[in-house]
Amino acid sequence: MAKLLTGAPVVTALGGELSKRVERLKAAGIVPTLAIVRIGERPADLSYERGASKRCAAIGIEVKHIFLKPDYRPEELMAVVQEINGDPGIHGCLMFRPLARREDELAVCAALKPEKDMDGITAWSQGNVLSGEEGGFAPCTAQACLEILDYYGYSLKSSRVTVIGASMVIGKPVGIMLLNRCATLTMCHIDTVDTASHCRGAEILISAAGCAGLVSKDYVSPGQVVLDVGINTNPEGKLCGDVRFDEVEPIVEAITPVPGGVGTVTSTVLAKHVVEAAERMCRK
Repeated sequence: MAKLLTGAPVVTALGGELSKRVERLKAAGIVPTLAIVRIGERPADLSYERGASKRCAAIGIEVKHIFLKPDYRPEELMAVVQEINGDPGIHGCLMFRPLARREDELAVCAALKPEKDMDGITAWSQGNVLSGEEGGFAPCTAQACLEILDYYGYSLKSSRVTVIGASMVIGKPVGIMLLNRCATLTMCHIDTVDTASHCRGAEILISAAGCAGLVSKDYVSPGQVVLDVGINTNPEGKLCGDVRFDEVEPIVEAITPVPGGVGTVTSTVLAKHVVEAAERMCRK
């Protein structure tokens, strides 16, 4: 039976330390505040917003909710971004994506102040992730993967890691972050030939393809650590990951469940970014 790498203890460890940092900020007269911008009512966005709000409240972070209808005008969206940019009481922004119009998404990424970008959507944040320099914030889910590996004591240095998925949201940034931690990286994407063979040779496998049931027993081998980042819905309407858990769990050494794994940690990473942004502003 594989070890379950659940997110709850990671959240507890991170949350306790963050609460102390929030107390120090409030003692200095600073209330860490996050603006969440949501367009429409996609179930995944609503679920994440609820979870993030609950996590922030538990730590002591205030959340400002901004909602736009799906038929918003581009100037409305940009006015929201400029309001967030100009409000010194807002330390971070989470913008739910993708937006319906690609040009709007590009405009938001270009306009949002990098220091208020909590999810790695601006070029400045992405550049810092690429270089490994301080400043900017990585996408929350990508960082959540590393937080889990660190908490459970899995070293990345020289480890063979395969990532399935090459999106700018998770796959590419987590790949870069792994390289910055001296892992030996294999990236698989939609045009990779024989993905299963690339996966079997890894010590750590991270699946962020967004494809329910993609990773079967043929993709894994004994001794592996598997992080399932996928959030999907199966034919029965139940939440599931990219990994066929019942097939893979008896073979590997350790695995994250869905739900209860990487997604659980993501909202706490978001809160961590808000606290760090408030601390940076305090030092200015």
